[in-house]
Amino acid sequence: MTSDPLVIFTPSGKRGHFAKGTPILDAARQLGVDLDSVCGGRGICSKCQITPSFGDFPKHGVTVSEDALSEWNAVEQRYKDKRGLLDGRRLGCQAKVEGDVVIDVPPESQVHKQVVRKAADSRVIEMDPATRLVMVAVEEPDMHAPTGDFERLKSALSDQWQINQVEAKLPILTKLQPALRKGGWQVTLALHQDHSGGPARILDVWPGLAEGGLYGLAIDLGSTTIAAHLCDLSDGTVLASSGVMNPQIRFGEDLMSRVSYAMMNPGGDQEMTRSVREALNGLVSDLLKQAKVPAERLMEAVIVCNPVMHHLLMGIDPVELGQAPFALASSDALSLPATALDLTAMAPQARVYALPCIAGHVGADAAAVALSEAPHKSEDLALMVDVGTNAEILLGDKNGVLACSSPTGPAFEGAQISSGQRAAPGAIERIEIDPVSKEPRFRIIGLEKWSDEDGFAAAAAATGITGICGSGIIEAVAEMRIAGLLDPSGLIGSAEATGTPRCIPDGRTHSYVIWDGSADGGPVITVTQGDIRAIQLAKSALYAGARLLMDQRGVDKVDHVVLAGAFGAHISPKHAMVLGMIPDVPLDKVQSAGNAAGTGARIALCNISARAEIERVVREITKIETAVEPKFQDHFVAANAIPHASDPFPELAAVVTLPEVSFNTGGGDNAEGGRRRRRRRG
Repeated sequence: MTSDPLVIFTPSGKRGHFAKGTPILDAARQLGVDLDSVCGGRGICSKCQITPSFGDFPKHGVTVSEDALSEWNAVEQRYKDKRGLLDGRRLGCQAKVEGDVVIDVPPESQVHKQVVRKAADSRVIEMDPATRLVMVAVEEPDMHAPTGDFERLKSALSDQWQINQVEAKLPILTKLQPALRKGGWQVTLALHQDHSGGPARILDVWPGLAEGGLYGLAIDLGSTTIAAHLCDLSDGTVLASSGVMNPQIRFGEDLMSRVSYAMMNPGGDQEMTRSVREALNGLVSDLLKQAKVPAERLMEAVIVCNPVMHHLLMGIDPVELGQAPFALASSDALSLPATALDLTAMAPQARVYALPCIAGHVGADAAAVALSEAPHKSEDLALMVDVGTNAEILLGDKNGVLACSSPTGPAFEGAQISSGQRAAPGAIERIEIDPVSKEPRFRIIGLEKWSDEDGFAAAAAATGITGICGSGIIEAVAEMRIAGLLDPSGLIGSAEATGTPRCIPDGRTHSYVIWDGSADGGPVITVTQGDIRAIQLAKSALYAGARLLMDQRGVDKVDHVVLAGAFGAHISPKHAMVLGMIPDVPLDKVQSAGNAAGTGARIALCNISARAEIERVVREITKIETAVEPKFQDHFVAANAIPHASDPFPELAAVVTLPEVSFNTGGGDNAEGGRRRRRRRG
């Protein structure tokens, strides 16, 4: 056992032991971590900024002390003085390893920037937003009938717009009199009036007829990715879409790790709240800049997220969500001022609406999927899966809807995979393996050509072939099973057993080589036995959750499957079925809904009746808690096989023939010819 400190990088999950005094940049390069640097480590370019995290990390098995890195030095201070450096950031070329440490590589420090895959889907939405512009003519003051300007404004709103209750905060009152007089007793108001029946709120006031529109945000706050769409509130047009990595990843890649961090580190919940609010402000500013929209016209945001993200965004300690009975502080929809969430990049009086949560581990993102896809209106029995680090699953029709969540982990996002990376240019996203030659062909993000097509190498030189993202690893594992490189238990065969030298020894197991770029200084991209296990665990949790809902409904088949989420939009139904992620149905009955949670957020942003509807529907959904259901574990174990140990897949068998191979010769975890592990006595 080495005594050298352990360095763990997030979000990649890559780790290794390094001697004290090793610069973080050097450690990153040795592990193949995506950390940028232009100046060669001289502290000039600032591309290698990193964020160290301190405290207890039970998932990683480390406690990080405040002196885990070398002290702040003169180079870092000089850079901060001249160009600025965010609090908590260090330069990877200057900070050196002194103890076990967890290092987050922020998106802007990654060479291969993430591609936002949660794009806005086309959807016709009936416009009835909570926030709108109204122009009103106000009577001039009269000494013989003395009333305040605001009181006469309220009277005018009642007469001209039938709005009988209205309120305005002090900042609006300070602007009202100058606006009325400049506008010749006519003003335009940004008026917020939601479905709750309370008084309308004046969010801003302008003299006369105000030019320009009002805008809103639909935000899907995921465990791994935050996606947002900037919308015109007059017609619902999406003006700009963007996304960033959720910075909370450095505190834990899955939800329970973040809850654990809050439990183990006093103030840890506040630290995570602060980080996600800062990320949201940065994302909002970026969207406004893209669309050339002034911040003072951004009046509203609708946010959907899972319960842990919900509580951390709201500044609520999520500790109760980490233990039965998984109680939410509040499951109702929330309407509050943006300032309550420190969203300073929006208009000063802007409002935020958060959709209701369904239950302790099924959140507002699942409610948004229900709003977008409407399982409660379906004639067919529909299974809807929002695939992510934490999968939300809905099963239902017009007779009722069931819901559960399943802890799939970050493998589907490309994390904790040996050659895994986020979706970025250069990442393998599609793959096919010839069942005879066992040779792969693949496509990378940013390029339409396949790797065996003329011109691929020249076109790929711009980004390089850098790794494999979530959709790529799913297809790779499924293709390996179809090609006979992988047996039903998930074991990779040897070169002798599979007939291809691409299956190489890797410790006591084997790996399959997809791409060897080492001759040109590039990476060797493989699928390892550990990668297979990570995908098996993720897909087993997903399938077990679906089967649990089917048990509750008393069915063995569903009519159709909807894959939602950024991942769901980029995986083929055939590969999902081969892997055993979803129950067996005809492949033409598997469809992608894209970012359904984001679509649900846009619907709620643009239509207040939809808010009332989803608040009603959520109360009628039956929640199933996987954590306390005994059959969940049985389903999970059976689902470890690819596609499944016992459930038949006749629809899949009609289109794909899976070879009957077995690479387990009784050698425990080892494949062919490996020694058995000795049973420990005593």
